[in-house]
Amino acid sequence: MAKRKEIYRCAVCGYETSKWAGQCPECRAWNQMKLVEEVAVGGLGASSEKEPRIRKPEHISRLTDVTYDIGQRMSTGIGELDRVLGGGLIADSMTILAARPGAGKSTLLLQAAQRIAEQGYSVLYASGEESESQLRRRAERILHQIHERIYVLSTSSMNEVLGAIEAIDARLVIIDSIQTFSMAELTSRPGSPTQTMECTSALLNVAKNPKRPRAVFLTGQLTKEDELAGVRSLEHMVDTVLYMEAEGEEELRILSATKNRFGSTGEMGFFLMEEQGLVPIENPSEYFMTHREQPVTGSALTVIKEGTRPVIAEVESLVSQSYTPYPSRIAECMRKDQLNTLVSILEQRGRLPLYDKNVVLKSTGGLKLSQPSANLAVIVSIASSALDRPLPPQSIFIGDVGLTGELKRIPSMESRLREAQRMGFQKAYIPKDSVREEQRVHFKSLQIEEREYLHSLLREVLGGWNAL
Repeated sequence: MAKRKEIYRCAVCGYETSKWAGQCPECRAWNQMKLVEEVAVGGLGASSEKEPRIRKPEHISRLTDVTYDIGQRMSTGIGELDRVLGGGLIADSMTILAARPGAGKSTLLLQAAQRIAEQGYSVLYASGEESESQLRRRAERILHQIHERIYVLSTSSMNEVLGAIEAIDARLVIIDSIQTFSMAELTSRPGSPTQTMECTSALLNVAKNPKRPRAVFLTGQLTKEDELAGVRSLEHMVDTVLYMEAEGEEELRILSATKNRFGSTGEMGFFLMEEQGLVPIENPSEYFMTHREQPVTGSALTVIKEGTRPVIAEVESLVSQSYTPYPSRIAECMRKDQLNTLVSILEQRGRLPLYDKNVVLKSTGGLKLSQPSANLAVIVSIASSALDRPLPPQSIFIGDVGLTGELKRIPSMESRLREAQRMGFQKAYIPKDSVREEQRVHFKSLQIEEREYLHSLLREVLGGWNAL
């Protein structure tokens, strides 16, 4: 006989307990423990006293005998999206894309649906947030000609979505968003942890069907802390977790993967939000550079790695007189502790007093400068602004700086130098012994300047100051 059980479940992380608590013991969220009723078949106590039933599987495979198709990927037709996914969509995969409202996740998936449909596949776009007429108006705005293989369904019933998938034999299924759907078999509201997990589980079975695998793309809502709303188990169920970042009203969108079972998690894709939708930035180095006729003070260029792709990054610094006991240290592109460390190195090893100076740092386009390869460019840009002297034109600075003032080698130096040469730079300042002799022949138009100490490099590029 079915037995009803009352438990308290956290709406944030899904933690369950028999007693109410003001704060969740698992995720520390306040006032999120909700009373729910569940039906336990046979009773919880009765089932726990018995030994678990052992069922022999129908088939066990040796790992060496398992076959797979290396050509199962479907290109989305959007180069930046394919790069982050690892080369395209896998036929039996489930991917979730999370972003703030208005970032463009629905627009991106609608553009991907158009490209997939053009390859001859049926696509189902199920939305629990927008009506079919709203989807049509967006498609008319961003798509040149809507493909006839794109089917739309405006509903919050996952049961109807599962029926529609079978009816049109959809190869790609887009769910926008997963927190708005519910199963008729459950009494809880849409968006609850139980509904979200059950709907995701049903879609997982559809995607992993060995007879007819399908690619499933979910969109997810973010909390105020920019975390995926719902239980954390949702991220474990899917194969790929994508995040789209959008800074305020800026047009730039950055797509990255925090989990990817079919590729690297270090890849990043860059887009511009325009009236016609999201436009991929095919050459990020060109976009993140400021082209000037005359050099300016406080600006230095470096090369960072976004996944496997080297990207030119511009560092801008502003050093001003402070009239307070504690000068400001402001950085939009790196942690404040990291900036304070680099300023201390410049003061002690570069012999440049900054104890009474405000230091403000930013990067063009909002790129993060957390990689050690950007540290040399950051220090050089601060010194340039403090001395009010521009750096040599067509020069780039790549490397890390130690607390001793020595320049430190970094990984993938040769690929970074190739990108600098491709973009037309004439001189690259790097740490000593960073490039093998046999590789120097590949940099005919790029003069490589290897230096060992920060002090001597600053004297060379900003010479003429007595302290240097």
